[in-house]
Amino acid sequence: MSPMTDPTLASLSGQGILQVGELLLAFALASLIGLERQLRHKAAGLRTQAIVGTTSALLILVSKYGFTDVLVAGHIVLDPSRVAAQIVSGVGFLGAGLILTRRGAVRGLTTAAAVWETAAIGMAAGTGLWLLAVVVTALHFIVTYGYSLVTHRIAGSPETAVQLELAYKDGKGALREVLSLVTEAHWTVSRLSVGEPQDDDGSKNVVHVTLDVAGSGDPADLVTTVSEARGIRSVNFVAQEDLD
Repeated sequence: MSPMTDPTLASLSGQGILQVGELLLAFALASLIGLERQLRHKAAGLRTQAIVGTTSALLILVSKYGFTDVLVAGHIVLDPSRVAAQIVSGVGFLGAGLILTRRGAVRGLTTAAAVWETAAIGMAAGTGLWLLAVVVTALHFIVTYGYSLVTHRIAGSPETAVQLELAYKDGKGALREVLSLVTEAHWTVSRLSVGEPQDDDGSKNVVHVTLDVAGSGDPADLVTTVSEARGIRSVNFVAQEDLD
């Protein structure tokens, strides 16, 4: 009797130490990428990446071994690659949900790409291509950390582009003071967007403003400086790499 027709062997096929190891490898590598995203305060962090990578590996294993009990040589033949194609499509929708467009700025592209990458790593681990999975994981850290340093040092890119999001109380002259502080800190404003006043304690007197600025200083210092302006309620910044 062949392994394909032996019900005992068919029930155990794909559930051995090797397959568990492939699942654990996918879990570990996806968690590494998730930890990097978590430390950099991205939307899809440790839990999301770990789930995507591990689930992708499981789906691949199900595709490879989940139908051995119904296979009959010469009569029933299944294509294990069909599930892999569906994973790519499904993760594409997940990544699309992570990409946001706000006031003309696109955010989340890198995070969406990381989720797509994590799925591919999980698929590679699930198919037993552990070396490829490990190499791509290593390349992820080269891209996210190494390339960030390179882009700040290459010729012609001495400045850092930052988007400031601030809220201030209307009627205090806060915006005029903020623009003055930004200029004095040697930052250049390239774009300014003012939103409609929103309710605060029953009255519409809080205005939300987005500033696109560029300079060679530390964005954290700029946020500290702007936050000291009169009437400022909150200040946050998003680096250019996060917008891309």
